[in-house]
Amino acid sequence: MKIPLRCLLQLRAPPLRWLMVLSLLAPALSAGDGISDGSVLDDWSDGGTTRVKDIASLVGVRSNQLVGYGLVVGLDGTGDNTNGAKFTAQSLSNMLRQLGTNLPPNVQIRSKNVAAVMVTATLPPFAKQGQTIDVTVASLGNAESLRGGVLLMTPLKGADGQVYALAQGNLFVGGFGARGSDGSKITVNVPSAGRIPNGAIVERTVDSPFAEGGDLELNLHSPDFTTAQRMAEAINAVMGRGVATAIDGGTVRVSAPEEPGQRVRFVARLENVTLEPGDAPARVVINARTGTVVIGEHVVVLPAAVSHGNLVVTITENPVISQPAPLSNGVTTEASDSAIDVSQKSRMFLIEPGISLEEIVRAVNQVGAAPGDLVAILEALREAGALRATLVVI
Repeated sequence: MKIPLRCLLQLRAPPLRWLMVLSLLAPALSAGDGISDGSVLDDWSDGGTTRVKDIASLVGVRSNQLVGYGLVVGLDGTGDNTNGAKFTAQSLSNMLRQLGTNLPPNVQIRSKNVAAVMVTATLPPFAKQGQTIDVTVASLGNAESLRGGVLLMTPLKGADGQVYALAQGNLFVGGFGARGSDGSKITVNVPSAGRIPNGAIVERTVDSPFAEGGDLELNLHSPDFTTAQRMAEAINAVMGRGVATAIDGGTVRVSAPEEPGQRVRFVARLENVTLEPGDAPARVVINARTGTVVIGEHVVVLPAAVSHGNLVVTITENPVISQPAPLSNGVTTEASDSAIDVSQKSRMFLIEPGISLEEIVRAVNQVGAAPGDLVAILEALREAGALRATLVVI
């Protein structure tokens, strides 16, 4: 809606009414003709709490891993020992030969300032020639530290063997190490690996099927039939009926425009559609190495009685001095008197039908069970068929 300025000037009203009129006309003036331009700033929320881009990704829009072999030079005597890493000396000799320096066949390179490394990087989708990406450098031989080193130009190849980027630059190493003359040493973090921010230049692009047209497919990060159906319904509510269809529990097919410009605009709206994902299945995750236990919200335990016992063995050593008899030519010695005490504490608690997560934790804490004991209790409940959840051990 547009109102000429002269019409506004002809309004005859007290100052208070002027303010009321302008406040009523402000939304119409700011909205133009009342037709949205489809900007990504528009609210495409369907009442949910999670965006499509946070729980799903487009098929074909993916990253690619790159890897390369190179040399780091300029180290302060912390490089590879060529006696144990023959490939470092061979790589250095080959590099010098390519640069026009030929060494005699009987010359052995013994340099502690060079280290053979593996260089890895991730090529993001839609990366173009000339753009830079971060690289990670890790020692391949027996180098003590890469601190202060410089990575020489290293080609990074993809799974197809083609070179997609070239890496070179100064390393940033977060670790630290020091060694004394008596062989003692101290190490903080990992000094044999580092990173080079923006250390590689993209030389080859990866063709993406996104620009080829056709329908788009969204793959859920965690497949779930409820989430897939809700996503299709939320997209149809915003983009139009019949636009999205849930193919299975992990894929939603979306009809998209063919023209590239409209296709990008369509996806920008699509990924900001919000929905309420389905509840995760009841699951108990146990880290057997650290004793960490994570119990999901919908974990339910059937009626059961749990008896948990702790066997405690205490060994006490009391030193005893043994004196020889007079005129026996004996020697005074120190002996040990050992006292062993064994005690067992056992407690039992009853699990009522439909007990909740909070009640499970409270009952386990009442018997004084440690995280490792909780793992044993949960495994026993699963074997007894009283645990309505999937037990995952990592």
